[in-house]
Amino acid sequence: MTLFEPYRLGPLDLPSRIVMAPMTRSRAAQPGNVPTPLMAEYYAQRASAGLIVTEATQVSPQGQGYSFTPGIHSDEQIAGWRQVTQAVHAAGGRIALQLWHVGRMSHPSFHGGSAPVAPSALAPGASVWLFDPATGTGGMVEAPVPRALEAEEIPAIVEDYRRAAANARSAGFDAVEVHGANGYLIDQFLRASSNHRTDAWGGSDDERLRFPLEVVRAVASEMGAGRTGLRVAPFITQRGMDDPKAPAAILRLAEELGRGGLGWMHVAEADWDDAPETPDAFRRELRACFPGTIIVAGNYDRARAEAILTAGLADLVAFGRPFVANPDLPARLAQNLPLAALDPATLFGGGATGYTDYPPARTAAA
Repeated sequence: MTLFEPYRLGPLDLPSRIVMAPMTRSRAAQPGNVPTPLMAEYYAQRASAGLIVTEATQVSPQGQGYSFTPGIHSDEQIAGWRQVTQAVHAAGGRIALQLWHVGRMSHPSFHGGSAPVAPSALAPGASVWLFDPATGTGGMVEAPVPRALEAEEIPAIVEDYRRAAANARSAGFDAVEVHGANGYLIDQFLRASSNHRTDAWGGSDDERLRFPLEVVRAVASEMGAGRTGLRVAPFITQRGMDDPKAPAAILRLAEELGRGGLGWMHVAEADWDDAPETPDAFRRELRACFPGTIIVAGNYDRARAEAILTAGLADLVAFGRPFVANPDLPARLAQNLPLAALDPATLFGGGATGYTDYPPARTAAA
């Protein structure tokens, strides 16, 4: 099986099995974290992907944890994202919005000096990217101990997700993906390492699934289950996420959501040096319990991608960093052309440099 075969994802016809993975780029306009025409250009340049999943987008002001990341909770943000979807559709593409609440992966500067929120008052032992107006530069700053959410606050966050999905539909997105991976709020509720609650939102293995289930069901009620996906990271250990029970919990979550017709599960594989591998046994169990589409992401090249497709352990493969420097990545992969290298210094913040100025292959060769 090749990456270049078409695929039916719920109601969407994809021209290939190549997905552009969500990547934070921190270029939303200030004030207000509003998507810009430059962002529309960036995504339209990459519209040859079978499906684009946007950078993570906060569902509320409370959900923000990094500087200059876009939201989907204000009229201005909806209008900004509408420019993006229109540009992608005009270029022949399909685009899903990734919905995000960072939970404890945040900083008081985003919340008027108040602590970020989380299931439990446990620091992640990790850092977030914060822009310093005094110096005009950004850098990584440690996330502090969060405030544990009161039980009566949690349904309002579920409602924030539902409203964000409605806003995404209004902005013209073809689908949405709930960010439940990499140590953010949904992942924090899911894991015993970060959820020490003793109430109905975390008192047992099943109760730790309650928040993820309610969020995804609320989102699907607005967008439609077939147009909704969930991103998970079963084997992540950093950010205080080391929980040996997490893979089994994610399988139970996938089985339950699969019964409701969820469109896809997007498995984010740890891709840093000495990271834990995703075992084939887990992949087979996920395939057995989840009837929808499976997307995988994590340092794939064409050979590895086609191998996992041929093995039947995934249906689509997402590429992250290669899409940054190669806006025409599907064509380069199809023609076995060399891939340009990205400039890490321009990943977060800034303007067109390192964002929309990477040329397609023919232009680069010329």
